[in-house]
Amino acid sequence: MKENNSKMENNLKDKDKNKDKNIAAVSEKSNVSSVSALIPAIIQDFKTNEVLMLAYMNRESLEKSIKTQTTWFWSRSRKSLWNKGETSGNSQFIKEIRYDCDSDTLLIKVEQVGNACHTGNRTCFFNKIDLNGKETARGPETLKFSEIQTDGGLEILSELYDTVSSRIETQAANSYTYSLHVKGLDEILKKLGEETIEVILSSKHQEKKRTISEAADLIYHLIVLLVEKKISLADISNELLSRKK
Repeated sequence: MKENNSKMENNLKDKDKNKDKNIAAVSEKSNVSSVSALIPAIIQDFKTNEVLMLAYMNRESLEKSIKTQTTWFWSRSRKSLWNKGETSGNSQFIKEIRYDCDSDTLLIKVEQVGNACHTGNRTCFFNKIDLNGKETARGPETLKFSEIQTDGGLEILSELYDTVSSRIETQAANSYTYSLHVKGLDEILKKLGEETIEVILSSKHQEKKRTISEAADLIYHLIVLLVEKKISLADISNELLSRKK
């Protein structure tokens, strides 16, 4: 009897370890690192493959989803976690989690209890755009297009941060970034000060294009400083979020 109990305890421990490994692997590969870092999650019926809904997860909600095997999301409006079905009873039991080739979108296959949509519909995707003009349907004019474009915007800062980190870690030959690192913090601060002055002068006396160029130089040197001080972009983002009123 004692042997059986011991085996059961070991099995439970192994399952917990496997869950922790899954959390670490999925979180690392899916670019989720903080409350402010979100990843879209497509929810799909595991039997019918019907797309049920789209929501957003952060690292904590992803971890809770894996541990509880029910879906947890991050509410962008309420700024808090929520568990699907906690109040409505329309729970989602996770059968499988996948992520795409770019590691920036999750596909979660679930067993859906009740309806997925808060409107009472089985799926949130019940509106159709009529392609032939023969049926009465909600048209594209009702769609909410975002004015924020992430590609080429803030994502370039992340890419630049990774590049600077890589140049320093690999001790890249003939790299200006690595040469700054070798010269030390004082040299980095000196260059940051010079670029700050350049931005001020160009803003006062030169055309917009020149100011943009100088601002880009300033941001680059600021990122070099952040990498040198081991400060992540998420650290800066979280600090800015903490100041929101």
